[in-house]
Amino acid sequence: MKNLYRRRILPICMEYKRLGTTGIKISKLVLGTMQMGWRVEEEESFKIMDKAIELGINCFDSADIYSYWSDNSYPGKTETIIGKWLKDRGTRDNLILATKLRGAMSDDINDRGLSRRHIHQAITGSLKRLQTDWIDLYQIHSFDNDVPVEETLQTLNLLVESGTVNYIGASNIHPWMLVESFWVSEQKGYARFETVQPPYSIVRRMLVEHQMFHVIKKYGLGVIPYSPLAGGFLTERYSRDGPKPDTPRSEGAEKRYFTDKRWKIHETVREIAEAKEVKMTQVAIAWILTKDFITAPIIGANSVEQLEENFGALEVKLDEDEIKRLDEVSDWVADYEKIR
Repeated sequence: MKNLYRRRILPICMEYKRLGTTGIKISKLVLGTMQMGWRVEEEESFKIMDKAIELGINCFDSADIYSYWSDNSYPGKTETIIGKWLKDRGTRDNLILATKLRGAMSDDINDRGLSRRHIHQAITGSLKRLQTDWIDLYQIHSFDNDVPVEETLQTLNLLVESGTVNYIGASNIHPWMLVESFWVSEQKGYARFETVQPPYSIVRRMLVEHQMFHVIKKYGLGVIPYSPLAGGFLTERYSRDGPKPDTPRSEGAEKRYFTDKRWKIHETVREIAEAKEVKMTQVAIAWILTKDFITAPIIGANSVEQLEENFGALEVKLDEDEIKRLDEVSDWVADYEKIR
């Protein structure tokens, strides 16, 4: 099944947006791959990636540590699956491939973090597993307080200059850390972080909209947020009075999202979805797509059917009253002012 990407015609419904200030464009939805090798085995993963390409998604996001947390998996398994698919399908040249580094890849105390040594280890491992010669977007998974930012940026800059990496980005990073990194990059002439990858959803807005928003706007950052469905909370599987779903992520969702305010948000999303005869997931993603500072949310899928459902958010058009209703029920400013 070679050159699948080149044989198809891009669907009309897919749109592509410039990634921050870079020269590349990515689809309005990014395929997240965290489930691959964890909740989804190789055969189904191949089918999901095939469908993503068919739908016009041209950007896949991964990380070298996926999926270390599972008893039936190990760090690097997800990238290995993607690499096999890339080799078999022949789609590498047409794909914007993003991955991340930072986490522990073994018991070796130095096989983690953002030191010069580990960055070289990490990129070598990712390239081998992904069966590619370059990474389009190489992101730090989080900051490393044990390593000077100059060391990290200098090493990443060398990867950019060598052509091994095209752009660099940052996930799970505080605004002040980003600003510090920009200062270092400017002073030293290093490549700067072009993207941020924070968690963002209608039930988790403050982290991005409070201070990060201003940094995003000032520096023209591309924003590819993860967890737009709040770990599955923004689906019909959850209800205030019903049983908790039996899924690997339900315990985390309960700890983070089971509050009166977030149940009100959940109920509002459900009401709008029912009125429009669409899925809650589609309304939740469609709401994110109304935010002009968002480049493309990352959507994961445990099956082709789930991917198609999430993709359907592109066809859901929220009117002004629906957007206002969702904005108001999920507004964080009043709550923030109470605790200041």
